[in-house]
Amino acid sequence: MQSLRSQLWKLTIPIFVEVALVMLVGAVDTFMLSSCGDGAVAAVGLDNQLIMLVFLVFQFTSVGVGIVCAQYYGAGLRQRLVQVVGIALLFNAVLGLTASAWLFFEAESVLRLMGLREDLMAAGASYLRITGALSFFQALSFAFGASLRSVGRVKAPMAVTAVTNALNVLGNYLLIFGHWGCPALGVAGAAWATAGSRIAGFLLLAGIHTAVHVRTFPLRWFVPFPWREFRNLFRIGLPAMGEELSYCLSQVAITYFINRISTDALTTRTYAVHCVMFGYLFCMSVVQGGDILVGHLVGRRRYDPAYLLGNLFLGRSMAVTLVGSVVLAAFGPLVFGALTDNPDIVRMGVVILWIDCVLEIGRVRNIFACSTLRAAGDPVYPLVVGIIFQWGVAVGVAWLFAIPFGWGLIGAWVAFALDENLRGIVLMRRWHSKDWQGKSLA
Repeated sequence: MQSLRSQLWKLTIPIFVEVALVMLVGAVDTFMLSSCGDGAVAAVGLDNQLIMLVFLVFQFTSVGVGIVCAQYYGAGLRQRLVQVVGIALLFNAVLGLTASAWLFFEAESVLRLMGLREDLMAAGASYLRITGALSFFQALSFAFGASLRSVGRVKAPMAVTAVTNALNVLGNYLLIFGHWGCPALGVAGAAWATAGSRIAGFLLLAGIHTAVHVRTFPLRWFVPFPWREFRNLFRIGLPAMGEELSYCLSQVAITYFINRISTDALTTRTYAVHCVMFGYLFCMSVVQGGDILVGHLVGRRRYDPAYLLGNLFLGRSMAVTLVGSVVLAAFGPLVFGALTDNPDIVRMGVVILWIDCVLEIGRVRNIFACSTLRAAGDPVYPLVVGIIFQWGVAVGVAWLFAIPFGWGLIGAWVAFALDENLRGIVLMRRWHSKDWQGKSLA
């Protein structure tokens, strides 16, 4: 067990840095765009909700790659591992091209469907068209990154994310504000900076993946087509995507009626989402690192060490996340005051941060249980529980509290907290029941 703890922290630290940098991309964009006005932040916040929805579709193969390859790596099945990675890259290439074309040609139609106000349409459509058209590269990056992490090579994705972040910040500085002779493009400048940095990240990941992990994809391993690996990839990926997609769609539905409340409410939500992400950053990092080891252990059918390791990183995640959330809420007036001079947004934001301290208790359990059950080969149960609670509680109760009760955005956040905590209780019962044992794909 001591060896597993040591391996856990060796995996967690690079993943922590990588996840922090990924979150920082959105936070930096939001902070730098705040100088363009709250309307620009609201429009880009709605765009990013849609882009994240598309990225979730890309990531379903990545989730499958991470889990299936971790189990195959633990079982020593090299050929089957390479087959899974090849299938994922091919599938994401087709999916990425389709999504890129859709977002480019239908940007305004999609935003009108979401209820974006006409006075924000120009900025919103510009950002969505640019970042959406080039999202193809992110689809492939997800597959490359998941493949590297599944075998414990976590430092390479971390380094690439660091470079990507630096390029994004530099691009924002040059293209939003027009420094060093570059045009001041505002929202469009932020879009070009984000898209350009993602292309650079794809090129780096592809090069590293070829150099240190899978050098070639022998044609004889794919003729005839390896349908068994295709099924295993989708057996894990589809339920995982279904749960994540359900969550994201529920957030899109909630964003729709938050947009109907007021621009201030939509702007506050955008700021708050980026702030609270840093509260559960450590949890996401430890769970991702721990699930690589859980996958390896399950591939070797060592279920008891996998269970004990899971309980260990759940406890660590909960303690750190709650402390971070309380600290963030305590400094809430300073955080929101640095983002906007609108007193209504600052007031709502501070209340939301305190509500979020309760929400994070459930969120930590959900992040842990959903991800670790998948790593053990049990992805369907989180999907069913997610759909029931995300739509029955998160959407239904959020609408009730926000619109008929008139509590607005604060009422919606209370409903989010209720959803996360109820769902967390149910999912943790599944983990402790150990019904996931014996579901290994290897």
